[in-house]
Parts: sequence; structure tokens; C-alpha cells
Amino acid sequence: MNIKIVSLIALCGVIMLSAGCGDDDTPPMENPEEIITDVTLTFTPTSGPSIVASAIDPDGDGPEELAINGSIVLATNTTYSLTIDLQNSIDGESITEEILEEAEEHMFFFGWQGGIFSAPNGDGNIEDRSDNVIYSDEDDNGLPLGLRTSWITADAATSTFRVILKHQPDGVKTETSESSDGDTDLDLTWDLTIE
Repeated sequence: MNIKIVSLIALCGVIMLSAGCGDDDTPPMENPEEIITDVTLTFTPTSGPSIVASAIDPDGDGPEELAINGSIVLATNTTYSLTIDLQNSIDGESITEEILEEAEEHMFFFGWQGGIFSAPNGDGNIEDRSDNVIYSDEDDNGLPLGLRTSWITADAATSTFRVILKHQPDGVKTETSESSDGDTDLDLTWDLTIE
């Protein structure tokens, strides 16, 4: 076969491959999962000292998981505001700030045994989104976020307190989206005592 013909065929093949690899074929960028090394729950009463609970993962995306550090002990019949702070201490990043920037794609869900709080009542919105949680923040679409919430304890009791952070991008987060929708960024359960 003539070298010119072989070269021409090869050149045509390169051109056809190049034409088929335009920007339209580039897969969309995925939102990488955040590395969370430190989770801090701060329950601040209307008066008195704050109660802090935490979870720590010293190796980030290594084999260790976030581990609960202590339990939550709250006073009976007391109003608390809860703030959640998330950090990546390995890279010096505030995951809380990233969640605020992407609030339309994130939502915290909460679960506990019924009767431990007088408000919100029930057992949280992990099993049923329509169950009551008192969110103190929202995204730009008016949907709850959950970095700040309000709680009123009831009488002395023991329970657990579960916190789930869901990543719900591209329209997944709606007025009816559940804790089963989207990807789970965080799922932790603390022992909770009201005394």
C-alpha cells in the first residue's frame, strides 16, 4: 500500500477521533464527598453553660470512621439552641462554610425516642420527613438546612440522638425529600440523657 495513502488514512482517523471528543462528551463534574474529621454539637440553653458533644476522625479518609466522643446530658424542661459545626482539620477546611455555600444541596435530619422533648414532639424526621423538627435556618429556596435548630427538653429520661447529613443535589432536595434521598455525608448517634 502506498505510504501516502496509509498516512492519509491515519490522518483521517485522528481527525475523526478528535471530532468525536468535544466538550459535549465530557462527563459532568461530580461533587466529591467531603472529608469530615470533627463534628461538634453545641446545645446552648437560654441561661447557663453550653453542652458540647463531638465526634472525631483523626485519619480523615483513612480506614477509621468518625467516632462518638462522649454523650449528651441536658437539663430537664430547658430550651436549647443547637448549632452544628463540621471541620476537616487535616486540610484546615471549614465544612460548615461549604455546606452554607451549598445549602440548596444539603439537609440535616434528626431522630430520637419519642417523648424526650416537649418541642419538637414525636421522634424526629429521619423515618418520616413530615414529623416535626424546629429548624432555625433555611436555604435560598426556603427549605430547611439544620446547622441551627431549637429544642425544649421534657422530663428526666434516656434516649439516643441521631444526626444525618444528606447531600441532595440537582433538585433532589425538595419539600418532601426524605433522609433516604441523596448521598449520606454523615450519620452519627449519641447517647442522650435528660436529668
